[in-house]
This record gives sequence, C-alpha cells and structure tokens, in this order.
Amino acid sequence: MFRTFAFSILLTVFLPALFACEKLPDPARPAPPREEQNEGQENHGNDNSGETDTTMPETIKITVSGKTLPVKIETNEATKALVAALREGSITYEADDYGGFEKVGPLGRTLPAGDSQITTQAGDVILYNGNQIVLFYGSNSWSYTRLGKMQYGSLEELKSFLKAGAGRISVTISL
Repeated sequence: MFRTFAFSILLTVFLPALFACEKLPDPARPAPPREEQNEGQENHGNDNSGETDTTMPETIKITVSGKTLPVKIETNEATKALVAALREGSITYEADDYGGFEKVGPLGRTLPAGDSQITTQAGDVILYNGNQIVLFYGSNSWSYTRLGKMQYGSLEELKSFLKAGAGRISVTISL
C-alpha cells in the first residue's frame, strides 16, 4: 500500500513538474544570437545605446580629388588606433611625391608603430615613423608598419588616382 501511495505521489507531483521544466541548452552547441529590441521599437541597424562599436572593419576608404578607393586593412595595433581615430571623424592630410614611387604626408597624430623590414608593392598603405602615411604606386624596401592595401584596377589607374609625379594632393581617410 505504501508503494502504491508513493508511486501515485510521484506521478501526480514530480512527473508533471519534470515535463514542465525548460529544456536546458546543449553545451556542445552554442546558442543562436539574439536580437534584443525594446517593445514597440524596430532596430534598423542603428545602435542608439551610446556604446562604442569596437569591431574592426575589413576596409577603410581613401579619397583623392573626389574619387575613392577601398583599402583592405591589416589587423595590428596601428590600424586599431587609426580606426578608433576615424570613428571620431575622417582625417585629411596633404601628401607629396617622394622618390618616384610614393605619396607621403603627415597624419597629424602618432599611431603605435610595429615596424619591420618589408618590401612594399604598388597599392600598399604604410605607416612611416609612426606619424606619416605613405601611399605606394611603386616599390621600396624599408622598415615600415603595414596598414593595408588599396583595392585598385590597373597600375595606371592607381597612378592616375594618386596623381603620381604631379605634386601635392589632398588625401582623406574615412570609414
């Protein structure tokens, strides 16, 4: 009789409680990302929470004379600092030809350099001395910090974009 009573308690109390429990997540499978929204509001990709976006973009932009090229950026301390500065606004500086293979100009700020001996190629965007940006339309070997690579068509198009050999240009870097 006691067993029957214990069994009926088990069936009436514990069994429904067991089935009412929420399924626990499988630790081997990550939970899908959740989109949290305030009730009655839609999120159209705008984050008005006041938090700073800390994700690194894959590209930044370089604009010269109203034309823009994307720059596929490296992941290093210099690019992280540059992106942080660009989140505050675009940076414009003047660049001059040097050596018949590059345009170089002062960035107006110092970025953390991680210089190593490299041979540049046309399209490379380089940090020199921690405070100058070099845009290559030729090649050079020196100790630099690589920031990225301009995405361009032909070498002639790149030279035309940078006005290679034509003197000073105004360069704007932006996100």
